[in-house]
Amino acid sequence: MQKHRIYTMAFGSVYPAYVSKAERKGRTQEEVHEIIRWLTGYDEAGLAKVIEDRTNFETFFDKAPAMNPDRRLIKGVVCGIRVEEIEDPLMQEIRYLDKLIDELARGKAMEKILRKP
Repeated sequence: MQKHRIYTMAFGSVYPAYVSKAERKGRTQEEVHEIIRWLTGYDEAGLAKVIEDRTNFETFFDKAPAMNPDRRLIKGVVCGIRVEEIEDPLMQEIRYLDKLIDELARGKAMEKILRKP
C-alpha cells in the first residue's frame, strides 16, 4: 500500500502554515509551540532540530519524545472527517495536530485546547 503524500513531507515545510494560521487570528508562535510540546513532548531545541533537519511527518511523530496520552480526548472534525474515527494511526496524529491548531486559530482558550481528563 502506498503511503499518503503528507507522511513524507517535511514537518518544517508545513510548520510555517501552522504559525501563519494562528498569527492571522491574533495568536502567537509561542502558543503553536505550546501545542506541539503538549502533543509530542518535543522541547524547543528538539522542535528547532526537526524543522531545520527537514524531518518528515512520519519520523516527526515516530521519534516524538512523549506523545501525550490525553490526545485521545481530542474530538471533532478536520477536513470533514472525525479525528476520533481515523483508523490510520499516523494520519490520526497529524489530524490531532491540525485540530489543535484550528482550535487555536478559532480563539479557543489554551486551557481547553490542551485537554485534561
